[in-house]
Amino acid sequence: MSDPQTISAAVAKLYDTYPFPPEPLLDEPPPGYNWRWNWITAYNFCTGRKPNRQEIRILDAGCGTGVGTEYLVHLNPQAQVVGIDLSAGALKVARERCQRSGADRVEFHHLSLYEVDQIPGSFDLINCVGVLHHLPDPIRGIQALATKLAPGGLMHVFVYAALGRWEIQLMQQAIALLQGDRRGDYTDGVQVGRQIFASLPENNRLVQREKERWSLENHRDECFADMYVHPQEIDYTIASLFELIDASGLEFLGFSNPQNWQLEPLLGKAPELMARAEHLSDRQRYQLIELLNPSAITHYEFFLARPPLLRTDWSSDPDLLQAIPERNPCMDGWESRSLFNCDYQIITLSEAEFAFLKACDANSTQGMTLQELLLHAPLSLAEVRKLMDLQLILLIPGST
Repeated sequence: MSDPQTISAAVAKLYDTYPFPPEPLLDEPPPGYNWRWNWITAYNFCTGRKPNRQEIRILDAGCGTGVGTEYLVHLNPQAQVVGIDLSAGALKVARERCQRSGADRVEFHHLSLYEVDQIPGSFDLINCVGVLHHLPDPIRGIQALATKLAPGGLMHVFVYAALGRWEIQLMQQAIALLQGDRRGDYTDGVQVGRQIFASLPENNRLVQREKERWSLENHRDECFADMYVHPQEIDYTIASLFELIDASGLEFLGFSNPQNWQLEPLLGKAPELMARAEHLSDRQRYQLIELLNPSAITHYEFFLARPPLLRTDWSSDPDLLQAIPERNPCMDGWESRSLFNCDYQIITLSEAEFAFLKACDANSTQGMTLQELLLHAPLSLAEVRKLMDLQLILLIPGST
């Protein structure tokens, strides 16, 4: 299957058969959040500062059943959101989902990523999660999206990684072999795949990987089909990923799960190796991490930008003290000392940190500088920087 139109038709058929993601429809806003879908927190992560405006346009490129689209609307109350997808069946679900939960600032279009030029205007934030790797020509897809990104705009991308999905690739090939000329019959593919897993020995590597990593979501046929019987998938390595990124013409800002890209947990016990790694480029360091910990890298999620993007360096204490701090809105469990941070990791604040965050919470209407705020809620600058690293506070540059 090499003809792009044939591939696109096969992908549309899969998602018409198994609309994805299969999350239930609710008559209220969805629970929780993903900070990458919140313009304020995403912008702060990429630039070190809160954005100057929130009246923006957002594109959900390959929106599927609208799970991410719904969050984009509810998490960005001043934004206008557009969703596009290749599957008419998935779009039908997306429209109902957003209508039922009150996500009314959204419009949907039955378009592929290649046809995004049919949408007028540009976008400040483009969300493209789990889509490019299913295109017959991902480079053409990301280039099409790049033309719609406004200057100073952000694009968040999620694509599959080859090394962490090795067992998935093997199962995909096995199912295809057993399906033979019935390949493309996705309900048959799901049945064949489930029969394979049921038949294989418990100590089989494919079975073990499925149980430890994927089975919780794959009990739903929609997820199983998306993973194991997809007609088109391109999995990346660091080398091929940056070929895709470079072809976009956009600036790579960094991975949006930076905790996965730290070398210290892997080689920290060997200082001489860490010293050698200091001479590597960023891309070489990413490659080293991927090679040393392949099972942990199942995907890449990252931000791109169209310059010029204004960024702020808070390494200077005087500049930091003149900044206006606010609490990051993506914190489940607030107001409490024990809560989930932006990546749903449980953290416990000290009494001083908790008092400081409460002061930051109120500061969204007061506009005090950090220097002024610390008079009311004392904290060391080192402790403030720790909260910055944890993405618990946002900063607005103050007047100098």
